[in-house]
Amino acid sequence: MNSEHHNSGGLASFSVDAGKSQKPDAASVLDTLPKKPVTRNKYALAISILASMTSVLLGYDTGVMSGATLYIKDDLKISDVQVELLVGTINIYSLVGSAVAGRTSDWVGRRYTTVFASVVFFVGAILMGIATNYVFLMAGRFVAGIGVGYALMIAPVYAAEVAPASCRGFLTSFPEVFINFGVLLGFVSNYAFAKFPLKLGWRMMLGVGAIPAVFLAIGVIYMPESPRWLVLQGRLGDARRVLDKTSDSLEESKLRLADIKEAAGIPEDCNDDFVQVQKHSQGQGVWRELLLHPTKPVLHILICGVGIHFFQQGIGIDSVVLYSPRIYDRAGITDTSDKLLATIAVGISKTFFILITTFYVDRFGRRFLLLVSCAGVALSMFALGTVLTIIDRNPDAKQTGVLVLVVLLTMVIVGFFSMGLGPIAWVYSSEIFPLKLRAQGCGLGVAMNRFMSGVILMSFISLYKEITIGGSFFLFGGITTLGWIFFFTLFPETRGRTLEEMEGLFGTFFKWRTTMKELDAKKRSGTDGA
Repeated sequence: MNSEHHNSGGLASFSVDAGKSQKPDAASVLDTLPKKPVTRNKYALAISILASMTSVLLGYDTGVMSGATLYIKDDLKISDVQVELLVGTINIYSLVGSAVAGRTSDWVGRRYTTVFASVVFFVGAILMGIATNYVFLMAGRFVAGIGVGYALMIAPVYAAEVAPASCRGFLTSFPEVFINFGVLLGFVSNYAFAKFPLKLGWRMMLGVGAIPAVFLAIGVIYMPESPRWLVLQGRLGDARRVLDKTSDSLEESKLRLADIKEAAGIPEDCNDDFVQVQKHSQGQGVWRELLLHPTKPVLHILICGVGIHFFQQGIGIDSVVLYSPRIYDRAGITDTSDKLLATIAVGISKTFFILITTFYVDRFGRRFLLLVSCAGVALSMFALGTVLTIIDRNPDAKQTGVLVLVVLLTMVIVGFFSMGLGPIAWVYSSEIFPLKLRAQGCGLGVAMNRFMSGVILMSFISLYKEITIGGSFFLFGGITTLGWIFFFTLFPETRGRTLEEMEGLFGTFFKWRTTMKELDAKKRSGTDGA
């Protein structure tokens, strides 16, 4: 083994290319421990909630813009194309944030990256709230977009790295919970400020988004750093203390630390509080391993990690959420207050179903919820497309019952989305990348997520004018169907696996089921022989 271990000075130095020791993986050893009722680690729960609350920023912006654009268009006299750009470009801007967030988090840590995201979004919200013209408003959107990109990348990574395997799905689904909560807050804000004078109302809607950013920036300072980031910095003592607090037992804490050390290339018998690490363990060479010369497991992980974000937004969910007032207008609901009340119902549906999924993702697994979610969204999209097409071709069909059906179908779509594809995209992509590649790999996933969201939002109005609004939802239903096939064929189940053993599940692509059976058989034989 290419390593040095100096016990006398309390400081160890090593090469991260050191060979891996032969030991049972954490999951195998944990299987041999006495079983006891599973309880949520309250400390891990609290800090995961706090970190995930940064996702409120994106959710609020998404929800509030659905109503604010109605007033911005009247006040600033902008065209539908300018509305599309206003709504969608924040997602393109967030590509910048997500692209650099991975390296930033490897440099300053997961915690301070979260603080930075809140501060940047605060500045963007203030700029939007005081905007005097369209150009000024777009400048505020750019700044806010940078903050959104940082927040979306770092929240699920942090939650995945502090969570014990028994409830990692539960804790890493919190970013989507708070996105949904933020959307609901945005809808409520629209309704609350709609009675204000035109020039003040939409500015209040956007400016109020600065308030949660202040509390988030302050609260995050009191969070511990990610134990996996601490190990990569050579701070084993600090990592050990965090793991003791966030694990279900001290035995699990020791096994998690051993797995992290092995993944980082630190010798198993190195127990010093501080070790020297080579520079390339802090982020260098990651892009080469991730994109230029990936191994088969890494390539499989990359396809899944980026692909799930492609489909999460490619199915057009943001068009349902953000353009819901226009959908209702096309269906025949013309009163602005009625449209805003209907969007609140959509927000409640999203929040209700995401909360249910959060508590069951570790029980039913990622694949089952993902496939049920996609099937439900696809069927609901086709149904909504059918109803809207009937209304388009027969204006007399705009009866109360039909209008209620349109609202219900939008609620069903966001409900199915929130019970699977919404949260699991963040859970799955944050847990499958190897330790060294995790930050940048998740950054690529977020970049794809925001790019697709931007494309959908900047083209939806033009799309439904070209192929009708019903045709748009037939298209989205078809894309969702392709997503179901993609997930069914390529995605192995990750429930109950430690982060360090994830890589073993990937690399055989369409034959992942055989690989999983072999890994489970090996685990059982290792346990029997222990």
